[in-house]
Amino acid sequence: MSAQRTALVTGASGFIGYHLCQKLLDEGWRVIGIDNLSDYYDVKLKERRQAMLCQNPGFAIVNDSIQTPGVMMGLFEDHRPDVVIHLAAQAGVRYSIENPRSYLESNITGTFEILEAARVFPPAHMLLASTSSAYGANTVMPYAEVAKADHQMSFYAATKKATESMAHSYAHLFGLPVTMFRFFTVYGPWGRPDMALFKFTKAILAGEPIDVYNHGDMKRDFTYVTDLVAAIRLLIDAVPVRPADGVVEEGDSLSPVAPFRVVNIGNSEPVQLTDFIAAIEEATGQVATRNLMDMQPGDVPATWADAELLQRLTGYAPQTRVPEGVKAFVEWYRGYYAV
Repeated sequence: MSAQRTALVTGASGFIGYHLCQKLLDEGWRVIGIDNLSDYYDVKLKERRQAMLCQNPGFAIVNDSIQTPGVMMGLFEDHRPDVVIHLAAQAGVRYSIENPRSYLESNITGTFEILEAARVFPPAHMLLASTSSAYGANTVMPYAEVAKADHQMSFYAATKKATESMAHSYAHLFGLPVTMFRFFTVYGPWGRPDMALFKFTKAILAGEPIDVYNHGDMKRDFTYVTDLVAAIRLLIDAVPVRPADGVVEEGDSLSPVAPFRVVNIGNSEPVQLTDFIAAIEEATGQVATRNLMDMQPGDVPATWADAELLQRLTGYAPQTRVPEGVKAFVEWYRGYYAV
């Protein structure tokens, strides 16, 4: 029997963190989580996720901020994780316009603390969450990892792109194997209240109007959370190796000078926002009243993942279609809130 592996997961009580920790625990991993239970959205939802994880004896949690000096260094020293999955971040495009400092502290300073700890106590693989927002003003779709991504449209996206550059420098200087994954719009049970699916479902069930930006002329590559987590789990074992001759295969985002790679995780199927709303209407059995609005600053009209590299590395492609995933979320929402 192989030795039990230890994973350190930041943002463990978050939406994606919860699902990932659950999957790793189900596979017999020892999981060390850290989460500061920030009040960016309903803390009770985070506490409920965390309480469920704590029912597993293989799980331990520290409630603190990743940017607190010394906290990450202490966790790395105490637990010597085999794998680190960094999901903690201040999320949200719109909130980054109102409160940019929280993005600087959590996303930039927090990631720096993790990289410094990894330099001293190197794990076998570090996987860090980035975002499709890093593609910014790119108009060539589907977005491919090898495309330039220099024109971010929000401070949130800018901080995530900065963490990619920071991680690459540590991968090059210290030989730390790093995979950055760019998430596309993630949804599903236990989802975030600031995301469209949650807000739309809540409003539709309450008979209230929904705000539809850009008059509904938006497309998103919606990725179901269990598909996303399955991809992350497979990528844990796809450890990047610096090419000895500096030659990288076409279509691979592997760095020529570091064990570093960027990987999209998306459904590779852009869905019109109006079709997404229709799926919620179908799942709730109610018709939405639409409040049509202009595009919000920092937002982009479309996202669409080229997920060919993910499939090449892992053999996996996300499978869940939007009507199926939306139905599962609505069923969870009704049960959780007794609607």
